[in-house]
Amino acid sequence: MIQAFLILLFLALGSHPLFCLQSSGSASQRVTDSLGRRVVLPSRAEKILSLQPEITRIVIALGAGERLVGVDYFILKHDHLFPTIFPGGRKLPAVSNTPEDMNFEMVMKLDPDIIFVSPTELQMVNSLQSKVRRPVVALASMGSFSRLLDEIKLVGRMLGREERASELVGDFQSRVEAVRKSVSLVPPGKKPRVYMSFWGSLTRTPVTYEPVDIAGGINCAAGILPAYLGTIATVVQLEQIVIWQPDVFLVQGNYPPRERPVTVEGVLLDKRFGSLPAVKNRKVFYTFGYWYWWDPAEVLVETLYLARLFHPEVAGAISLETEGNEIFKKYYGIEGGFSSLCRVLECGRWDEK
Repeated sequence: MIQAFLILLFLALGSHPLFCLQSSGSASQRVTDSLGRRVVLPSRAEKILSLQPEITRIVIALGAGERLVGVDYFILKHDHLFPTIFPGGRKLPAVSNTPEDMNFEMVMKLDPDIIFVSPTELQMVNSLQSKVRRPVVALASMGSFSRLLDEIKLVGRMLGREERASELVGDFQSRVEAVRKSVSLVPPGKKPRVYMSFWGSLTRTPVTYEPVDIAGGINCAAGILPAYLGTIATVVQLEQIVIWQPDVFLVQGNYPPRERPVTVEGVLLDKRFGSLPAVKNRKVFYTFGYWYWWDPAEVLVETLYLARLFHPEVAGAISLETEGNEIFKKYYGIEGGFSSLCRVLECGRWDEK
């Protein structure tokens, strides 16, 4: 029943702004989160507990990382970006791995002013709200650029960083618009059909993926319903991939090479895919993909990268590393941040065949 409710909720709210912030007197403010919950917040949040990696990255990009008092296990132990964009985060406590092993005693000791969680973790939302009695805000972009920008603006207002939020939103929009413009003259018949192998499985794929759309590609799985609540993923049969005959085959490369369950080499050598134009023309590439929703800097680099892969004749010869470092400096104020990520993921070899 809970799953059905949330699916209907996300579908109903999908085309509308999900978040809003209202004044609630001089000492507080009220936010409506992704679940439609109205949460009363303190007028200023000095201590933030973020159990939603996407929000954690936004908090850091807004220049408020020093307010973090705790994070989730994933971003502390498995996120390749976190140590680079926020070195001080290594010392933060991880208060949860799953909703079932939340350390409520630690949360109480941290005494956060706001707790950010994912709306897909309904059990965690309810448990925290009832046991900890601190403002719990459920936010996620669900893979939507517009929702991501709404999140940045909302969190910026919540943390008193409106000017920085406006700067980031404007930068994001201008870079995305530049990519749209560069591929706008590409005839529909020239747009490649793209299949994406994500989350460590050949057959698990996103049903919506804006970087592909904006870069001038056509997602083969577009229009299919997601297989599970709170995701935009589905699982298809191998035969369906063959029927689609994708021109480009993308493999999620947001893992160190030794940890990749699916590889470019494996796809190219898989005899079941021998008839695919992507394999025949060796158009099989790594890409970043969702990593617990978006990192606003990384997804911009990915969109530029995909435009270059799909339409080099109009997108130009974009230097992935140069552009990436520029964007990471803009968002996180660090030098060589994308180069650091590239060393972990070995991005320099992504174009090699």
